[in-house]
Parts: sequence; C-alpha cells; structure tokens
Amino acid sequence: MTPAPEDLLPRRSAEICRGTLRMIAHLGYYGLTEMTLANNRRADIAAIGPSGDIWMIEIKSSVADFKSDHKWREYMDFCDRLTFAVGDDFPQELIPPETGLIVADAFYGAVIRQAPEARLVPARRKAVTLRFARLAAARLTGVADTGWTPADDGLTSPLT
Repeated sequence: MTPAPEDLLPRRSAEICRGTLRMIAHLGYYGLTEMTLANNRRADIAAIGPSGDIWMIEIKSSVADFKSDHKWREYMDFCDRLTFAVGDDFPQELIPPETGLIVADAFYGAVIRQAPEARLVPARRKAVTLRFARLAAARLTGVADTGWTPADDGLTSPLT
C-alpha cells in the first residue's frame, strides 16, 4: 500500500532538516533541533556560528505546513537571522522577503537567499546562547548515559 502524501510529511521534514544541518555545518554553524525559546515557541533548528551569531531555521515540508504556521515571526526576537528551509518543489515565492531561504534534501542544501540581519542585544544573545549550550550539554549527557550499567564500565562492581 502506498502511503498518502500527508503521511510522508514527517519523513520529508526530517530529510530537509538533515540536509540543512549538513549544509550549515559546512558554513561553520552548528545546530540543535527542536530548541524551545523563552517565549515557549520551539525552533526547528537553532544554530550558532563562528562569531556567536544565532540563526533560526524553520523547516516547511509542504505549502499546507507553511500556510498553517502563523507563529514564525515570534522567532525573530531570538535570532540574528530567520530562514525557512524547504524542499526543491516548494514554491519559493511564498517565503516572506524578511526571511532567508534554504532549499535542501536529505543530503545537502543551498542558501538561495540570505536573511536580513537584525542583531540581538547582548543580554538576549547571552540568554539564547546559554539556553543553546545547556540543551546541547543535556543531550550529550543523555547520549553518553544511554545503555550504561554499573558492571559495564569495568570500574564498578555490580550491586549484590
């Protein structure tokens, strides 16, 4: 049975996300997915560049997904640049001019249009950077802890 187009959207979104993360890493930006901001909005990708600049990227897997999202402007107060990442079949003219545009697939992406820069004030930059760092550290701690049991490390003895 062939999946319905709407059933493919989570996979499509994951593919765009993967290609975007790979592409921005090549540019020197490293990102986290699903980062909750102080206003309780959750950015699809939050990335920090080599000079500490903050880039938020919203992934849109379909026109319906884009048209149903009215909250994207609320990310702008938490980044220096806001960009949409879409697939190659997305109608690019829908992307607002006050944002950037990335076209990506599962393997890579391309910046089609740079987002205008609106520099964060230092206090907001510090708060977003700290939130980013703590989330990254929490995720790394979780990965390091996965599958560990006391007897596996060779340093402790099993509880008796």
